[in-house]
Amino acid sequence: MDGDRVEIDGGIMEGGGQILRVSTALSCLLGLPLRVRRIRAGRSQPGLRPQHLSGLELVRDLCEGSLEGGEIGSTEITFTPGKIKGGTHIADTKTAGSVCLLMQVAMPCVLFAASPSELHFKGGTNAEMAPQIDYTVMVFKPIVEKFNFTFNCDIKKRGYYPQGGGEVIVQMSPVKELSPIDLTERGTVTKIYGRAFVAGALPIKLAKDMSSAAVRCIRKEIRDLYINIQTVREPDDQAFGTGSGIIIVAETSTGCLLAGSSLGRRGKNSDKVGIEAAEILLKNLKHGGAVDDSLQDQLIIFMALAKGVSRVRSGPVTLHTQTAIHFAEQLTKAKFTVTKSEEEDPSKDTYIIECQGMGMINSNL
Repeated sequence: MDGDRVEIDGGIMEGGGQILRVSTALSCLLGLPLRVRRIRAGRSQPGLRPQHLSGLELVRDLCEGSLEGGEIGSTEITFTPGKIKGGTHIADTKTAGSVCLLMQVAMPCVLFAASPSELHFKGGTNAEMAPQIDYTVMVFKPIVEKFNFTFNCDIKKRGYYPQGGGEVIVQMSPVKELSPIDLTERGTVTKIYGRAFVAGALPIKLAKDMSSAAVRCIRKEIRDLYINIQTVREPDDQAFGTGSGIIIVAETSTGCLLAGSSLGRRGKNSDKVGIEAAEILLKNLKHGGAVDDSLQDQLIIFMALAKGVSRVRSGPVTLHTQTAIHFAEQLTKAKFTVTKSEEEDPSKDTYIIECQGMGMINSNL
């Protein structure tokens, strides 16, 4: 600690942008000045990328804070938060940097603002190394709203690698506090549905190929359910650039949502894209968790902020999740435990992530 500045090592564990997202959001919420060193130290291009810088600048603007070291390639930043205010804010990566990751850093902050917020995120909506916007809307949104808040997500324009150019508007009202969640009963799969898309110069046939290959792959394991994957060509006025991809969601009898998704790129066979998404979904269903591997880490900050005990049954705990837990515990009074689940079925590999939340109260309300 430098005075009361919390010191964060940005190079440990997963060592990526997620450390920045979790620690700056919590710094903003708790009014804790922060220094993050060794940012993305082990990455091929260490330091801040446009994606991370836009997120930091957004949090700074949300709480009228101050940021030092905020430039591309910087490996150390200091951040001093102010008071979180609502209103309209714009974050633009000016690249294909993911709007979904911008949303991850901003959302916990604006939940505890003084008034409603409207956030304009610009960048990639369907980008590699990040959730696709379809995942955010179809899986993340309905599950995270179980913490007892709602938000509206309007996809104005989709944007792809390398240009970006997408835009998403999120509107949300602040809450007094977050309720804990219990996601421990997986239930049985009742529905499988999804969306295969092309945009720009690509023919709709590619979407149909992705979809058929995915259905064939799932059919080998799950024979008795109708699989409804829509194939769409994004309207030209609602997409910037050229892209393709697929997301497939399984819904269960207890309301769990688990998914698999994949993106097309030049030289990648569209059957392969469909099969990749299907295999990720099947892997997520096989472990027996009530959340998929992509959702795990995204829930941690909300569990830490909630009032009371949250419990989530997951598959093997990812390094992203372990990292989020580490920094949530370092910055808040939340306490996490991860225990291996005793399963009757030896083919299942599940864990219970339990958190005694810190019970953050919105003092503005």
